[in-house]
Amino acid sequence: MKYILVTGGVISGIGKGIIASSIGTILKSCGLRVTAIKIDPYINIDAGTFSPYEHGEVFVLNDGGEVDLDLGNYERFLDISLYKDNNITTGKIYQHVINKERHGDYLGKTVQVVPHITDAVQEWVMNQAKVPVDDDRKEPQICVIEASMEPFRLGGTIGDIEGMPFVEAFRQFQFKAKRENFCNIHVSLVPQPNATGEQKTKPTQNSVRALRGLGLSPDLIVCRSAKPIEMAVKEKISMFCHVEPEQVIFIHDVSSTYRVPILLEEQGIIKYFKQRLNLHIDDQPSDLLMKWKKMADRYERLLKVCSIALVGKYTKLSDCYASVFKALEHSALAINHKLDLMYIDSTELERSTEVENSVKYHEAWQKLCKADGILVPGGFGIRGTEGKLQAISWARTKKKPFLGVCLGMQLAVVEFARNCLNWKDANSTEFDPDTKNPVVIDMPEHNPGDMGGTMRLGKRRTVFKTENSVLRKLYGDEMFVEERHRHRYEVNPELTHCFEEKGLKFVGHDTEGNRMEIIELENHPYFVGVQFHPEFSSRPMKPSPPYLGLLLAATGTLNAYLQRGCKLSP
Repeated sequence: MKYILVTGGVISGIGKGIIASSIGTILKSCGLRVTAIKIDPYINIDAGTFSPYEHGEVFVLNDGGEVDLDLGNYERFLDISLYKDNNITTGKIYQHVINKERHGDYLGKTVQVVPHITDAVQEWVMNQAKVPVDDDRKEPQICVIEASMEPFRLGGTIGDIEGMPFVEAFRQFQFKAKRENFCNIHVSLVPQPNATGEQKTKPTQNSVRALRGLGLSPDLIVCRSAKPIEMAVKEKISMFCHVEPEQVIFIHDVSSTYRVPILLEEQGIIKYFKQRLNLHIDDQPSDLLMKWKKMADRYERLLKVCSIALVGKYTKLSDCYASVFKALEHSALAINHKLDLMYIDSTELERSTEVENSVKYHEAWQKLCKADGILVPGGFGIRGTEGKLQAISWARTKKKPFLGVCLGMQLAVVEFARNCLNWKDANSTEFDPDTKNPVVIDMPEHNPGDMGGTMRLGKRRTVFKTENSVLRKLYGDEMFVEERHRHRYEVNPELTHCFEEKGLKFVGHDTEGNRMEIIELENHPYFVGVQFHPEFSSRPMKPSPPYLGLLLAATGTLNAYLQRGCKLSP
């Protein structure tokens, strides 16, 4: 097993996850089996109870793990299926060690950070690195480890303290794994102040010095910058950071993340890994990386634009809907369109905003009206739901292509009940426990005590109950699909017949037939709701069918696509 540790310096949010994913993609293109692990130093057991404004979206895995969004990057780039134990947190490590102590595994010894916590980290990494993540179920050969444990970046002493056990664990681990099996890549920022226009190397020098002081020496330094870095800057970093010039890699801001693996490969990273880790691979990548290059080239040549309005409550930070954005982007690229995603705060569509701030209200509605399609993603809580209902009503009555995901589907049912069945107080029991028409109810297995891990999570099967379904055709006319779920509430199965009589069809349900999974509206270009989260399984070269359907309908090409037998035009 070869281990590649990716650390970061100077500031967070400089693309460490994309670089780690891109390195994995390059090695996979050389015929190696690659897995990935993400280390987060927070004390939470997992990301399940975070607000999206804390760390971005919560990504859900096949096994129901609620994890950091970077695991979504790994899955999309490497086309693999990871597990909840591929996301290590301080909370998980301490819980594991404390459970062993309670069980008596330490034979009366004093349990300490060193060696017990550090040993637990190393054991976890070694065990999880062996778990197959590809369809062929073979053991991986390379493990890329992204560690958010930067005690050498801006952000205060809290980051310093909680990340230190992981730094020490990997200082020890590099000797346990042996030099030919362990490589450290350090991602740093090269800022360029507007006042001088000069690219500054001092932050990188300080970051590498701090890393060395803790016992880890970088083998590669990946420098992030706004613009391409000059050769003189590369030579300066090489000189003062004690590495060869070819060990300094530059990644400037690019039009799409698909370009990042290409930039890394062009700078000789395959040849370096071959020598440094003694890999038996060719110097040139296989067809896989050529496909990435073609995809990146095609992305940059797109001329036609498709606009989608995303109506949600976490619109101030794009990472809150990272997988949704990626699923839309994959689908837009598949039909040769550039995506124009307009984020609309659902509260700004509500009547209360018209009274408080009429400019915001009218701007939000203007965005919604000019969009080619409307998407209402998942979410929790009552804030902004009335605005989402307004957007859904607009999509239904004006025959705008619409996709509702999770809560978006539930609210589509609520909107239909209020305006087509004339159940004016219809609601979800999440928002109104005493409603006389509970069209969305809480689920039997939901435990209202603990919040963490109590939802219906992970990959579940959805069975189509009719052949006359747009989504079934988009899925290749399969009898069932398996997608990932993350929800506590569901459509009330006792009331579904009332909706079907009026044209809102429940075309997909769970294997028992009790849980409604897919809705489609008759006599509408594309009005679809899904209880699952199809965005989590979307891949750059395999777009998610519900999202692809939305983009096809928004560009007026859905019927032609279905008539061609669901084949994309060249």
